[in-house]
Amino acid sequence: METNAEEGESNTAAFFYRPLMLLLVLITTTKTAREGKTHYHFNNVPNDPPKETVRASPPKKKKKKIYLTFDDGPNKGTRKVLRIAQQEQVPVTFFIVGEHVFASTSQHATWDSLKLADSIELCNHSYTHAHNRYERFYQKPDSVVKDFKRCHDSLQLDNSIVRTPGRNIWRVDTLTFTDLKKSAAAADSLQQAGFTIMGWDLEWHYDHKTFTLKNRSEALMQEIDSLFAYNKTKMPEHLVLLAHDQVYDDSDDSCELHELIKTLKRREEYELVVASKYPGVKTIQ
Repeated sequence: METNAEEGESNTAAFFYRPLMLLLVLITTTKTAREGKTHYHFNNVPNDPPKETVRASPPKKKKKKIYLTFDDGPNKGTRKVLRIAQQEQVPVTFFIVGEHVFASTSQHATWDSLKLADSIELCNHSYTHAHNRYERFYQKPDSVVKDFKRCHDSLQLDNSIVRTPGRNIWRVDTLTFTDLKKSAAAADSLQQAGFTIMGWDLEWHYDHKTFTLKNRSEALMQEIDSLFAYNKTKMPEHLVLLAHDQVYDDSDDSCELHELIKTLKRREEYELVVASKYPGVKTIQ
């Protein structure tokens, strides 16, 4: 009988202790799992998120400046040059001959159109254009100065930028160049009178008998690239192009001019600007 009682007590204890032990095992296992999960999370996710690497954008490359300048207007080709410049919305500079403005009703009307146009700069190309007798013209410096002053006053120009007829002369700040030394005294007199003289780095040549271009826009574009590549301009990174508006009265030649301008606009390394933006130019007389 005692044996049976002991067995009963043992069974009763087992009945109570087994669930309790299972519960303790379950609690211990759950706690360990949670600690393991927390430990895993701690080791794999940092407290501070990684900082993004901010890369500085490369500096913008400075563009080379090109000055499209047209001489001897107003004449038959001037309106076509103006129309192309307005269509393409590019700045150009016209060097005006005073006598041509007053030579006819149509030329004066063209002058009025130039004055009203946007992005157009009007500069002084003398009053008489030396009557095309250049050597005699430059022998008298005082007369040269008077001729340019007459053009400036009669046209009421708002700048003192000039180009000498028949001569590639520069007097821009400290930049001094004279193609024919016999003209140096006249050029110096113009500078002393307050004028800034702008010559050119490259001319778009034409036949003086037929007034048609000697080379196409592709060839001229190669010359422009070459002058910049070999640093052959008067001022590094700046190129003044001389053209003559009467040439572009011809439809084929005006198409070449239009194509040149469109090509220059596509070239990201180039920027078209007016003469007054040239380094060292003082625009107000």
